[in-house]
Amino acid sequence: MRMRKLLPVALHAGLAVLLVAGCAKRPATSTMTVPPPTGRDTPHLDNTARVEPLTLRPTTPSAASPMKVDDTRRPLIEGFRENAALKDVHFDFDKYEIRAADAKILDENAKWLKTNPGYLVLIEGHADERGTNEYNLALGERRSKATMTYLVSQGVPSSRLTTISYGEERPACKEHTESCWAKNRRAHFLVKSQ
Repeated sequence: MRMRKLLPVALHAGLAVLLVAGCAKRPATSTMTVPPPTGRDTPHLDNTARVEPLTLRPTTPSAASPMKVDDTRRPLIEGFRENAALKDVHFDFDKYEIRAADAKILDENAKWLKTNPGYLVLIEGHADERGTNEYNLALGERRSKATMTYLVSQGVPSSRLTTISYGEERPACKEHTESCWAKNRRAHFLVKSQ
């Protein structure tokens, strides 16, 4: 008789253990979609232009660093220096299109580059401090590539041009004002002899 009373209690306890512990199964996986940055100081994303992520490639595994960043796409920037003949171009907030006034500056830069073919050019893309680091690096890259594309369209060989993005890392101005941020949204030029 006592066994009959304990049997339902034992069944309920066993069922409770199964419910709490769960069944053996594969771990759940999910895909997370990250929305564009939001907030009053953060620009919206331009979903029409995709920026390729930096690729990780396996190397010989070690305890200290099992993965190494593939930096073969990063230019060697040793030996590049400023040249007063090449002027910076600037961009509107959250944009990478070449403005009409800046197209004139690039036309002059292209003239100089064509008459001085012995120079390689590094085009740095920069952004102001608003937005995430990742977003600003991508925006700086778009700005440097738009500048490069314009110069190539003016007859400068693409083999002489290299781009890099610093995002918000190297501001020309450090104040937190619109006029200062406008100075930071730029493409900057450095040269070195071939």
